[in-house]
Amino acid sequence: MQSSSNLFPVALISAERRGDLSEDVYRLKPGNSPDGTVELAVTRLGLADVAQTRGTPVILLHGSFSNRRFWYSPKGIGLGAYLARQGFDVWIPEMRGHGLSKRNHDYVKNRIADYARYDLPAIGAFVREQSAQIPHWIGHSLGGITLAAALGGQFLGAPAVASVALFGCQVSRTHWPLKIPPVEWGGRFILKRLAQLSGPRFKRGPEDEPAGVMIEAMRWNGLFGRFGDRERDWWKGLADVDVPLLAVSAVGDQQDPDWACRKLFEQVGAEHRQYLCLGRQQGFSGDFGHVEMLVSKAAQVEVWPLVERWLKDPLTPLFAAPAEALAPV
Repeated sequence: MQSSSNLFPVALISAERRGDLSEDVYRLKPGNSPDGTVELAVTRLGLADVAQTRGTPVILLHGSFSNRRFWYSPKGIGLGAYLARQGFDVWIPEMRGHGLSKRNHDYVKNRIADYARYDLPAIGAFVREQSAQIPHWIGHSLGGITLAAALGGQFLGAPAVASVALFGCQVSRTHWPLKIPPVEWGGRFILKRLAQLSGPRFKRGPEDEPAGVMIEAMRWNGLFGRFGDRERDWWKGLADVDVPLLAVSAVGDQQDPDWACRKLFEQVGAEHRQYLCLGRQQGFSGDFGHVEMLVSKAAQVEVWPLVERWLKDPLTPLFAAPAEALAPV
């Protein structure tokens, strides 16, 4: 079968019409990581009744225990569908072993370091090849952390990134028991025996997460931990990032609190950056939560239009919300 890309083997595994939207699903086999069995599913959304001319590309990265349905429900509801209807060229990857992406041979050892070093650059290169434009990137929770790791590790940069938006994304919330080495070692031992954590079982989401991702996060929070791998300090690398940045937190987010999201935002050295907190005191209808900041009826009305405005002009402050909610720098 002929590849859909000149970069690496890519197969178009489905092309469907979903109401007013077109849905093309590609399977990428980048072959750029030590595990040669890695395959990544990437869904492309567009308007079904519009000519093939596509708009500005946007790549949406889901969080932990999740998949493409966070951005695009079977009924055609979600930020991904909204942006497609506004004329954007929407791309929704699913990380290794999530959604339509098959579990790779070393699935249990998957790490954010692998996603950032190998997968995101391959996805970005494919989107640039297909769209002939530099994409914008949006990440929620673990998707945002992966994006921050790719930027801080210099695996992605300005030539491949038009702008970045991070929702509910932080790496500074400290879990003090993990500072005690025996506790961290015990946690690693348990996770290795489990191999993966079940999202449905623990009511965290529809997908499992491999032990490797959890062990990696425990290492960051350990006694001498840092946001990085053995080769690079991603946290320090963020200071050299110079792409337009939007960071969004939510007052009601207990998992990734506002102060921690703001700390990550302040570490990024971009000239053009804005910080947005979603809460009543900031002029919004309520104190949004970790998921509700993007998946809720209130988000459809209050947040999605802000995202659209940001994507159309990342260099201009967002004035749609009250001035105190936004912190342009």
